[in-house]
Amino acid sequence: MNAIPDISGIHHITAVSSNAAQNLFFYTEVLGLRLVKRTVNFDDPYTYHLYYGDKKGHPGTILTFFPREDLPKGRPGAGAVTAIAFAVPAEAIYFWSERLVSSGVKVKMEERFGDRVIRFSDPDGLPLELVGEERPPIISNWERSPIPDASAIRGVHSATATVNLFDSEAALVADVMGMRLVDRDGGRYRYKMDDWESPGRWFDLNIDPNARPASMGSGTVHHIAFRTEDDHTQSRWQEILRGLGYNATDVRDRNYFRSIYFRTPANILFEMATDPPGFGFDESVERLGTSLQLPKPYEGMREEIVRQLPPLCGDELPCNIENAMAA
Repeated sequence: MNAIPDISGIHHITAVSSNAAQNLFFYTEVLGLRLVKRTVNFDDPYTYHLYYGDKKGHPGTILTFFPREDLPKGRPGAGAVTAIAFAVPAEAIYFWSERLVSSGVKVKMEERFGDRVIRFSDPDGLPLELVGEERPPIISNWERSPIPDASAIRGVHSATATVNLFDSEAALVADVMGMRLVDRDGGRYRYKMDDWESPGRWFDLNIDPNARPASMGSGTVHHIAFRTEDDHTQSRWQEILRGLGYNATDVRDRNYFRSIYFRTPANILFEMATDPPGFGFDESVERLGTSLQLPKPYEGMREEIVRQLPPLCGDELPCNIENAMAA
């Protein structure tokens, strides 16, 4: 049997929101990320799928959303990713604290594993964090971001998953996926993926025996995707997972990457996503996120889909903080 491939980091994280325009403003104008793709949910073409990231949408910088209008709030809890952290330069922590507070966002400061952390939530209540790192990842910052380059977000830092029981989940991430346990603070266990200094290289397991099960809705994470180098490596992972009894799906073509999915012992939805072909598949780097891209099966429905999709900030709605922070 061939050796188990390395997991090189987080590819992307997908969450759920309740208002597309509000979501777009917050992540581009408040946090300064770039909208690298506006498309639709493959399973529901009348719902946007919005992708945010660095200038080119590199794996490890991507946060995506399914904005379903007026969706009831969910509840983060056991069996889900319960916080998404972005990396920022250590010296930018106070810049970000002031920026968020001035934008009407409540913040909480703490220290974790030697790094300063800002905890806050997006307009839907999705738990977010900014982690100040002395050596943050080097990424392609978007030159039109409202955030100065020296303070800009440097991709995903980590994700925190909450589970009731440690052993079975830890066995998956460590023994199967090859993540290395590097630190512990009470019930929080920190794992590192691979050794290279890329974004999305940390994963935290938060063990809380009393946590209630998560309830899907706005402000919650739908799934987390990990990087696979290519189709061959992904196929190898599919074989490994199925051989261990995990119900890994067939490969699904998502245009910008190919994916397989499976549930962890704690029922968290994990995805293995290929790095290629990337977001330049149907748009140039200069034009990323500027027009609606549809999967081929839905192209013939474009007029109907466009008619039913809600307006986005900058299209039919003014981009302002009131839209971003409205309840």
